Parts: sequence; structure tokens; C-alpha cells
Amino acid sequence: MTDIGAWEDAEPGVRRRILQAQGALMLMEVQFTDGAAGYEHNHVHEQVSYCVTGRFEYSLEGGTHLLTKGESIYVPSNARHGAKALEPGTLIDVFTPVREDLLERR
Repeated sequence: MTDIGAWEDAEPGVRRRILQAQGALMLMEVQFTDGAAGYEHNHVHEQVSYCVTGRFEYSLEGGTHLLTKGESIYVPSNARHGAKALEPGTLIDVFTPVREDLLERR
């Protein structure tokens, strides 16, 4: 089981840590180096991504959105999405329900 608060490597140049997973909500911090990408994927969970720092090219269902500091984007259930850092940056991701698949990785 993943340790809450422990960093883990995701894709190259991307690391993440689960900050909280209670009830039906999960909060995760994701850090990107310049040019790093969170590969396009989909899952049944609803998600909101909030940009803490940096600038991201955020793909969502075939469209591209520029996500900058202080902005957020909603990802519906099963929507294909991914993010590419245009500079070093951090996203906060909120999921509902909890991403059990990420909790069980370790």
C-alpha cells in the first residue's frame, strides 16, 4: 500500500505524492520538470487539476488547454487527459472516488 505523503516516480520527470485519501476524496501533489509529461490516460474517477506553479499544456478529450498558476480544469469520468509541463511546475489533483489503484501500487 502507498504511504500517504511519500513521493513516488510516475513518468520520467514526474513525481507524485498522495496528501490525503479519506471518504470519497483523494488529494495528490504532482511535480513536473521542464518538458515532462503525464501521459494521456483515462479513469472512471472525476478529477480537478489545480496549477500551483508553472504552465502546462493540458490535453482533454482531444482539445488542448493552457493551464497556468491559479487556474484549474475539470476532468469528467472516463475523459482522456494528460499534461505537459512548459516549465517546471506543480499540479494538485483531486479525485472522487479515491484512486484505489494508486493506493495499491506499493
